[in-house]
Amino acid sequence: MGQGKGTQASHRTGQTLASRLELSDFLASVERRAYRQAQFALRNEESALDVVQDAMLRLAEKYAHKPPEEFPMLFQRILQNAIRDHMRRSKVRNLWVSLLSAFGGNNEDFDSDPLESIEADNAGFLPASPQGQLEQSQTFGIIEREVEKLPARQREAFLMRYWEEMDIAETAAAMGCSEGSVKTHCSRATHTLATALRAKGIEL
Repeated sequence: MGQGKGTQASHRTGQTLASRLELSDFLASVERRAYRQAQFALRNEESALDVVQDAMLRLAEKYAHKPPEEFPMLFQRILQNAIRDHMRRSKVRNLWVSLLSAFGGNNEDFDSDPLESIEADNAGFLPASPQGQLEQSQTFGIIEREVEKLPARQREAFLMRYWEEMDIAETAAAMGCSEGSVKTHCSRATHTLATALRAKGIEL
């Protein structure tokens, strides 16, 4: 009996080791192609590398137990989702900058929703030069920290409208307030953020 259990344990260990080796070999074989694919989609080397590494980590963490023949399909699905998630975050952050740039003056019309008054150019959300990309990344980081400092209701409305991309009616329903209140919270939030950025010497 003891020998049988030992044989079974050794067999399971051998299977685990084989699976890990197969996963490692698979990831090594697709890494370069995946990087080129992400770089083409995102037009940014650092972002592409981050996305590919994240996709590889997700495959290893969640699907290492799957048969090796399923790895290609699973990895491609994970990679595409990671690329789309990154593009969405970048698009939304670019929208934040557009909002703050358009409503960073002294306009005190708190009854209007800034998103209804501008059309953000989301097609070219990545600057062409590395220096421009670095500056944009730093600005995004500052904006995100300033968002955390907003009053709770303003932060809630701002994130629902400009991060979750909910419309005014959906945001009002989720917050349990009127649509006019949502517009007021969003307008005040954008003015507060724009003022905070100007205080740091950032001109949008």
